Amino acid sequence: MKPLAKTSEGYPVGLLFSKTSLTATVEMTQYQASLLAIEEINASGGINGIPLKPVEQDIGPLPADYKIAAQHLCDNEHVQILFGPHMSNTRKAVLPVVENKNALLFYPTMYEGFEFSTNCFYTGAAPNQSSVQLASHVVNNYGNRILFVGSNYIFAHESNRIMRDLFTQTGGAIVDEVYLDLDSSDDAFEDVIKRAVALMPDAIYSTAVGKDTIRLYEAFGRSSLLRHAMPIVSLATNEADIALMSSDAAEGHISAAPYFETLDTEQSRRFVTRYRDRFGENLPVTAGAESAYFQVHLFAQAARKAEELTVETLINGLGGTSFEAPQGRVQIDEDSHHTYLWPRIARVNSASRFEILEQEQHAVRPFPYMIQHNIEYDAAQKA
Repeated sequence: MKPLAKTSEGYPVGLLFSKTSLTATVEMTQYQASLLAIEEINASGGINGIPLKPVEQDIGPLPADYKIAAQHLCDNEHVQILFGPHMSNTRKAVLPVVENKNALLFYPTMYEGFEFSTNCFYTGAAPNQSSVQLASHVVNNYGNRILFVGSNYIFAHESNRIMRDLFTQTGGAIVDEVYLDLDSSDDAFEDVIKRAVALMPDAIYSTAVGKDTIRLYEAFGRSSLLRHAMPIVSLATNEADIALMSSDAAEGHISAAPYFETLDTEQSRRFVTRYRDRFGENLPVTAGAESAYFQVHLFAQAARKAEELTVETLINGLGGTSFEAPQGRVQIDEDSHHTYLWPRIARVNSASRFEILEQEQHAVRPFPYMIQHNIEYDAAQKA
């Protein structure tokens, strides 16, 4: 086992976030939150006296660009620990590099599940920590006739497969399933909303991401559809997206995530204050940013405890590691390499702020393979 690479500046750690991708707005929140955590760790003595040195690359918008960046960081910058990226297609591009180089990837975004890598730890929500809760909320408050609208890539197809199973448990129906190319035109989203007007589902389940999210919501806002009766519901829509929408487009729609910046706890308020003091007043703080922040601290805790700091000892030591995160205490599950998280449901209010409607009272263990998961559906209420 080879000791973790160290330079004169400390342990190099790679940041895999792009300023030019479709999801650049939320990726920048994750990048900044990672930097904040690194600075906190270094201010408290680093890893047993040795600081972390963040290393980054200018990354283009395509999955291949992330792969090239990961290869460069591992081969030329002595990086063995990487944080990021955001989208599932970029994670899929990076994972073979990480495994081949015997590096370690920390992935901070909710995703479609059904994946395991010895060399990856997942700190975003698995489907049983997001999809199940969102489906339950929708069928109990709006109905079970759902229109699927998504970006045409792996997350949308896989998430829709899971959500279809959950909604049909209640006798519901998927009235249509529409996929648009990434970075589609405004006209394409206008056509989707026309389809929604014709079908009149109980809700629109969106797996659009980044700029496409904004185009979808703005098209909805210009339509005759009533958000209090037929909201857009999403696992991907976050504070960074909402900040770029008009309030008319954003208000009334529903998201599920383990963290919202409006969470009114001492730990959450401190995190938001530190983030904005460091990077700018009123900047959006997302669930992805919160995961990016606490996963660096989880890595640091495991690294400080390792008698010999190698990738292998880190993999063995990370299982069971916990941290008092802004969302609540989180812990890495040794079996799945995923994280115990606190699922929440929130609605956007007239001030373009998420109001939390529901939240779990305990951290939920991750089950990324969705074995025997049923939604909580009040059939009598819908009779």
